[in-house]
Amino acid sequence: MNEKAESPHLWDNPSEAQKTLKERDALNASVSRIASLEQAVIDHSDFIKLAEEEGDDALLKESEEALLMLKRDVDRLQLETLLSGEADGNDCFMEINAGAGGTEAQDWTEMLSRMYMRWAEKRGFKMTLMDENPGEEAGIKSITVQIQGKQAYGWLKGESGVHRLVRISPFDSNARRHTSFSSVWVYPVVDENINVQYEEKDLRIDTYRASGAGGQHVNKTESAIRITHIPTGIVVQCQNDRSQHRNRAQAYDMLKARLYERELRMREEAHNAQSASKTDIGWGHQIRSYVLQPYQLVKDTRTGVEKGNAHGVLDGDIDEFLEAALAHKLVE
Repeated sequence: MNEKAESPHLWDNPSEAQKTLKERDALNASVSRIASLEQAVIDHSDFIKLAEEEGDDALLKESEEALLMLKRDVDRLQLETLLSGEADGNDCFMEINAGAGGTEAQDWTEMLSRMYMRWAEKRGFKMTLMDENPGEEAGIKSITVQIQGKQAYGWLKGESGVHRLVRISPFDSNARRHTSFSSVWVYPVVDENINVQYEEKDLRIDTYRASGAGGQHVNKTESAIRITHIPTGIVVQCQNDRSQHRNRAQAYDMLKARLYERELRMREEAHNAQSASKTDIGWGHQIRSYVLQPYQLVKDTRTGVEKGNAHGVLDGDIDEFLEAALAHKLVE
């Protein structure tokens, strides 16, 4: 790959050049990461031998703790190497919709979107708002974002499902406990290597005024785009840009992603007869429960993983759930 990247004819084909450089950089990062882990294991193993010879209990304890941390890094790296699905390496779209619970559920939807935003920030991923439908009193009815980062879809695809919140409602003057639901749906961004077929005659395209706080342009111009794929009933919409043309292009990208995700899901259903599609956003369908009252606990109903620091989870500390979901999927 280095030889290809250093070829004087590399940029004769710009798209191929970018692909080559991206692949080379990814391979280089992987090799460097493994080499760093290997060296760290060797170093701390040597430190342990030295500590035992010299009776240095402090150095012994420090090195043993470092090796335990390295084991977690290696376990995580092993999971990453198993992200070998057709679209696991792609960026993704994430759609969050409020379900049963009214204003409570809309506030919960906003809390979930912040949780994923914080997770993306910690990973150095980029999150771009594509569409947002705010609630009347508080929160968000629905939101769609694009998440760009290494293996974003592979890591987040297991988040698709219904998320349940239990807490004392800040909107209830009687301070009663409420249960709210929001659904999360993750689908991969389709790159140039994936060909998605659809007929223009099967599409209905509507324009409308963008919602939100924004100024004269938002109030007076029908720049937002909604595309409905009539045969499947799939609906996508985009209003994040002032330009109708750019919103239209992004909406087409979202449609292709949804159609591709549908194809992946149909293949999976044919293989294991389990559906990953949307279900009712309410009781009995949740994949994870977040309990803030009367105690704090976040529990994944599929993997059994639990964390007592619910506020930490809502601040983006969800790697343990993502890793468990991936491992669970691989076992299946």
